[in-house]
Amino acid sequence: MSADIEAIGKDIVDAAYSIHKQFGPGLLESAYQECHVYELRKRGRIVQAELILPIEYDGQQFDKGYRIDELVDDRVIVENKAVDEVHPIHMAQLLTYMKLKNIKLGFLINWNVKLIKNGIQRVVLGLDEPPARAGFIQKP
Repeated sequence: MSADIEAIGKDIVDAAYSIHKQFGPGLLESAYQECHVYELRKRGRIVQAELILPIEYDGQQFDKGYRIDELVDDRVIVENKAVDEVHPIHMAQLLTYMKLKNIKLGFLINWNVKLIKNGIQRVVLGLDEPPARAGFIQKP
C-alpha cells in the first residue's frame, strides 16, 4: 500500500477517534458521517459523501441502490454504521463498493461501540487476510 493511501487511512482513523471521543456511542449514523466528513475536510481531504455508484448490466447503466457513504481523495472508501452488531452483509457491502469502484483500501466504521478501536475494520482488497482492527494496523 502506498504511503499516500496509508496517510489517508491514518486521517480516517484519527478523525473517527476524535469524533467518538466527544460523542461516544448513541448518535445516528448520519450524524457521525456528517462530523467525519467535516473533520476529514478540515484535514485537507477531498470527501464525496453519499456518492451514487452506478452499476452496468447488459450494456445498461443503473443508478439505483448503491451509495458510497464516503469516498476520500478518490482512493479510500468509508462505510459508516451505527448498529449493535456488524454482520457479514455490512462487510459484503463495503467489498462490493470497493470492487465496483476499483478501490484497494476501505474502512467499515461502526460508531455504536464503547471503544471506537473495536468498531473500525480496515479492509485491503486483494489480500487473503481477515480485516484488521484499527488498533492493530501495521505501519509501512
